[in-house]
Order: sequence, then C-alpha cells, then structure tokens
Amino acid sequence: MSIEIKKLDKHGRISIPKKWREKHGDEVMIIVFDDKLEIFPRKGNIVKFIDTIEVEELEEWEKMKEKLYEVR
Repeated sequence: MSIEIKKLDKHGRISIPKKWREKHGDEVMIIVFDDKLEIFPRKGNIVKFIDTIEVEELEEWEKMKEKLYEVR
C-alpha cells in the first residue's frame, strides 16, 4: 500500500498512477460517500459490494442500480 497526495486539476480530475492502471485496467468504480470517495478496479462482478450498502427502500435500490450501471 502507498499513499499519494494528488491535486485536482481545474476540471476536478486526478490522475491514477500508471503502474496501478497497468495492473488493474483503465476502468474504475467510484463509490461516493458524504466525506470520501473509494476507487476500485472495475473487474468482475459488482455483486460482492451489494451487501456493503444499506438500502432502506426498494425504490432506493432501483435508483442505486441505475446509477451503478450508468457508469458503463
């Protein structure tokens, strides 16, 4: 594990280190929390993340599913 401090450019972007992209590919899944972002390589099935998210209503789940698949 390593920690890097990155500045956002004027469009709010950051660069992902080349070695990481070479190992994990050029697509990522970003999970947005109130106070942080988590970035994961987009490989395999997102189902393993489903149990980590609390959803109070089925309608919320449907909206979240739309957002997750919208990334494609």
